[in-house]
Order: sequence, then structure tokens, then C-alpha cells
Amino acid sequence: MSVNGINSNSFDFSKLLGGKATTPTAGSSGAVDFLSALKLQMASIESQTVGSLVSSALGSGKVSGGASFADILGAGNTAGTSSLDALLGSAASMSGTNGVSAVGRNMALFDPESAYRMMTGINAKAVAYKAEASEMGEMKSYVSTLQQEAIKLGSTDVSTGGEEIRGRVQAFANAYNGWMQRFGSEVQDGGMLAGTQAARVSQWELEQSIANPFNGAKDGLHGMADLGLSIDPVTKLATVDNARLDAALASNKKAAMGALHEFTANFAKSAELLNSAGNFINNRLDNLSHVIGYIDTNMASLQAEFGQGDPAKPTGQQAKALANYNATHGIG
Repeated sequence: MSVNGINSNSFDFSKLLGGKATTPTAGSSGAVDFLSALKLQMASIESQTVGSLVSSALGSGKVSGGASFADILGAGNTAGTSSLDALLGSAASMSGTNGVSAVGRNMALFDPESAYRMMTGINAKAVAYKAEASEMGEMKSYVSTLQQEAIKLGSTDVSTGGEEIRGRVQAFANAYNGWMQRFGSEVQDGGMLAGTQAARVSQWELEQSIANPFNGAKDGLHGMADLGLSIDPVTKLATVDNARLDAALASNKKAAMGALHEFTANFAKSAELLNSAGNFINNRLDNLSHVIGYIDTNMASLQAEFGQGDPAKPTGQQAKALANYNATHGIG
């Protein structure tokens, strides 16, 4: 544990992203939290640097040049620059770019190694947030596609033939499965979106929309399962039982179409809300944009102040998502 209390895990970016929020909001104070936390860390390191210099003076009663501690405090010095002013000016100048050593540490700091580890964490987060922003943008597009597929399925009515109804239900199931195959593993433990509330809620909400047993309840049906559309409990993929669908249509086609219309309206509404301004997906994307912008703007000065830190080394899906982000934003 370092003297200034900074370690590789102490810098909490989750405040900016609202990671612990239980409900989305149109506006977020996360950016303010991020700036406050970062400035507090900076002030802690800088105060420890100056404090170590003053402590040395207190311990010996003298500093270089034979000046007493009273001289450092500027006692009796009414003109010019006091020794303390010079001392602070020297410390400040050393914490700039010239203070970064060949190994990337700012040796002017009281604890350069802890500052270096903090920057290593910031470097990693800078990459992780861009990759996540790319993934969330992809998720937003998939949710929009699912909304349109639900609307298409909802256009089915009692005059539609059984074969066409089967085709439309299967097309919807295929679209849903495409969504799950794209993002299902990403929201699981170890996945890139495992800690992203917006992603987890989106997956859960759309799955529950299909599994909802109350669609068609007024006509004695138990949701889309009675029409052959259900979620496999193991794979979490949608399956279509055409025999069960045909039986429902043959038994009471009007009731079956009523249940289908109720389901598609609810599903499309859920998808719309997930993508709406100030709600889960857009709220996450907005917060990511804030933190990415702040880090990009201040990265050079942060590294000059605290050291370079180890560069991020993205792999797998994170590397692909980062490449997609850079391509989308014209970053070479």
C-alpha cells in the first residue's frame, strides 16, 4: 500500500457511467463525479510531493543553500520570491513532461509507482470504454431491427394463411436468435458487457416479452408458448413448434391472432423504450461519450503529470470492437 493511498484499483470510473444506478435518467451527474474523483487523486499525489519536501525541511531545520525553515515560509521576506515559492515552483515544473523518466514514471512525485499504476488503469479504461461504446451502438441497431420484426409479425391477421403465419413467426424467431448469438455471451460473466446494466436489462426485457404468459389471457391462452414460440431454457434461443402453432390456429384462429397482436405490440414497445432518449441504451451511450471525450482531451496532460502507464493491449472481441469504434470515428 502506497503512502498516498493510490493503487491500481482505487480510481473508480463506474461513477461516471452510473454503474450502480437502478433506473436510467435523462441527465447524469457521472461526468462531475469522474472529474471530482480524478482531481482528488491528482491533488493527493501533488500534496504528498510538496509535503515530502516540507517534511525534509522540518526534519533537518535546513534546506539546500543553508536556508532555515522560517526562510522557506518567507519570514521577513517582503520582496522577491520566497524560498517556499521557489520550492513549489520547482516541484510543479518537475511534474510536467520533463519530469517523466525514460521508464515512464514521474520521479518528481512522492509515489511515482502508484501514479504509474493509476495511469495504467486509465489507459485500459480508455480502450474498454471505446470498445463498449461500439458494442452498445451495435446493440441499439439490433434492438431497432427486432422492433421492426415485431411490427411485421403484428401485421398478420385472420385472413393470413397458415403457411405465411408460420413463415413470419419463424422470421421473427430467427431475428431474435441473431440478436442472442451476437450479444448473449457478451452479457454473461467474463463477457465484455457483463457489467453493463443497459445490456443486461435489454436482454432480460426482450426475453421476458416472449416468455410473458399473459398475452392472450382474455381468450384463455398462455402467451406465445401456446402458439409454439418459446425460449429454450438452456440455449436461451427462440424455438418454433409449428405443430402447436397449427393447432392453435385450427382451434381458434381469432384468439390466436389476438394473442399474437398483443405480444407483438408489447415487444415492439419494449424495444422502443430501451432505445428511447434518456433510457437504458441511449443513457449508457451518452455517459460513455462523456468519459471518452474527457479522457481523450486530457490524456496527454494526465500522462505528463502521473507517468505514461502501461499501454492497453485489447484482444478478442474487445480488439474488434475497438477497431470498429476507430473506423466509425475516423481514428487511424
